[in-house]
Amino acid sequence: MFAFTEPRGDLPLSRRTFLQAGAAGGLTLAGLLQAEAAAGLRSSRKAVINIHLDGGPPQMDMIDLKPEAPAEIRGEFSPIATKVPGLQICELLPKLAAAADKLVFIRSLVGAASLHDAFQCQSGFDAKDLATLGGRPAMGCVLNKLRGSPADIAPGFVDLMQGRPLVRNSARPGFLGPAYQAFRPDISQLFERPLEEGMKRELAAKGENHTIALALSEELSLDRLHDRTGLRRRLDRMRGQIDKSGMMDALDSFTQQAVSILTSGRFAAALDLAQEDPRVLDRYTLQSADGEPPSTTSDRPIATLKFLLARRLIEAGVRCVSISLSDFDTHSNNFSRLRRLLPIFDHGLATLLADLEERGLLEDVSIVCWGEFGRTPKINSSGGGRDHWPAVGMALLAGGGMRTGQVIGQTDRYAAAAISRPVHYKDVMATLYRNLGINARGTTITDPTGRPQYLLDAGEALREVL
Repeated sequence: MFAFTEPRGDLPLSRRTFLQAGAAGGLTLAGLLQAEAAAGLRSSRKAVINIHLDGGPPQMDMIDLKPEAPAEIRGEFSPIATKVPGLQICELLPKLAAAADKLVFIRSLVGAASLHDAFQCQSGFDAKDLATLGGRPAMGCVLNKLRGSPADIAPGFVDLMQGRPLVRNSARPGFLGPAYQAFRPDISQLFERPLEEGMKRELAAKGENHTIALALSEELSLDRLHDRTGLRRRLDRMRGQIDKSGMMDALDSFTQQAVSILTSGRFAAALDLAQEDPRVLDRYTLQSADGEPPSTTSDRPIATLKFLLARRLIEAGVRCVSISLSDFDTHSNNFSRLRRLLPIFDHGLATLLADLEERGLLEDVSIVCWGEFGRTPKINSSGGGRDHWPAVGMALLAGGGMRTGQVIGQTDRYAAAAISRPVHYKDVMATLYRNLGINARGTTITDPTGRPQYLLDAGEALREVL
């Protein structure tokens, strides 16, 4: 965890602050000296928080309950009324029920690629699309390309997804290349999310650069951190030598940003929850949860603080933040696991909505909550679980100036198929782009062959929310 403060007013680019941030965690001195080309906040407050419900959320157990269906379909949960007349959702989501007027409930999400990662939730595309060119980029990587600048003091895209989305690199830059990748700090010390053995092997195969930490090289001892004047002189001299050689121009944009991120202090401070007001921390903390979840790969109650971390990063200037909540892959023990997991989601999202609104940010920040597919209407007989169901799923939208307090789409009596207003992943992505002021069907980025590619080749912003 980072722990340092903003530079003092008399030291606008404090090297001490710069080095304190690095010592807390991962950029080498060579990396520091190879960077420099950044400072200044983004010109717009428009941003996106993408919440991945890792594993595939069960639509019929959350926002599309079917109380009249047979027992093997309707499950164990009862519907409750919400603030929106006529709308009912799961009894385990009482806080979201009270905040339903701030949400859009999509019950007819279709077009799932049926792949167990979060790439489609990050891009709208199947992973196979343009695979020969490196694949499509995630939305946050597109924002790095279109809106990023060496003057930014925070990364444009921060990926805090753990578990399956991390292992499978769901927030990848595709054909844009690593210069536009997500900034991916390791948050495992804050939020435990154990990996299955197979996932551990997958992650190891990605290499050490799959996560990006911040740390100084060993050539700088902690004692030398206090020699601010001497360090500034040495670093400035070496920096000037690099500038004269022209090497700075050849650095990739991510490395260039590293110095700005650390020298500002703003981004590193945002990642340090110890700097948050204790009353706010208490507000986000789920007090009623007790014990451990039945699945070792599920998030613990402390995961509600991921929602706070997302808000802090947005305030620090990040344009797109992705977090995950695990583990909705409930092939067994569906109901006992959801009894622990849904209250975490309920408290975290409801608190985030209220917090953003109070801070005057909700109109600017778009929130999407979804997963890679839905789950089977029929409960399996092997373990009381629900299996993968790509035919239809669910999503929640909030903020971004959208018209909320409504339901979009309808499923059949078993929540097995969309029977009205099907919404594709690309429609949701088009809506998010529009909220950011980007026409995804009219904006192109160039692929490695020199050919322009539209951000989305299909999909329309949801007319209901405009």
